[in-house]
Amino acid sequence: MLRIGALVSGGGTNLQKIIDGVNSGYIKGEIVSVVSSSPKAYALERAAKNNIDTSVIRLKDYENRKAYSEALVKHFKEKNVGLIVLAGFMIILDPVFAEAFPNQIMNIHPALIPSFCGEGFYGLHVHEAALAKGIKITGATVHFVDGKADNGPIIIQKAVEVRDDDTPEILQKRVMEQAEWIIFPKAVALFAEGRIKVEKNKVKISRGDKA
Repeated sequence: MLRIGALVSGGGTNLQKIIDGVNSGYIKGEIVSVVSSSPKAYALERAAKNNIDTSVIRLKDYENRKAYSEALVKHFKEKNVGLIVLAGFMIILDPVFAEAFPNQIMNIHPALIPSFCGEGFYGLHVHEAALAKGIKITGATVHFVDGKADNGPIIIQKAVEVRDDDTPEILQKRVMEQAEWIIFPKAVALFAEGRIKVEKNKVKISRGDKA
């Protein structure tokens, strides 16, 4: 059974959907550790309610970003995780973290990569930029994490309509409900079933019920 670790910084709505997927049997795995960059993150309560081990590892407690990233590597290695999900984690880590877990770290981004992604594009900023550009279709992307922000191989994408009267907050909610909360658990489930392969920086998904 797949051992899953999670990194969080805030409310943890995407984490909750993955927890629900595990609890229902949709995801054939176990969440063995949830690590937060903030002791105030509500995601920690979500984990605790489901008897999942939690830790708080803060960037400010380390000399620099690399030392912080190395501490996270050590933690997850000790937990023997096979997959790490970034479920609303707001810190860009040193490349040493991705190098320690090649194609074993997933992130959810609230846009259709390569649009509106990279450093500075997070949270409401993504949706503000999308609306400012006047795009008609947005969405969400689950991708593997490499040493650059929002740059790793794309696993799943799902489109969401942009409406004329959208505000960033309204669009953010629709993208979460219609895309993020659907494709993130799906990607984890596919990984747990061994149906994801990366060839030449492209993801291939083998056929099955969740394809």
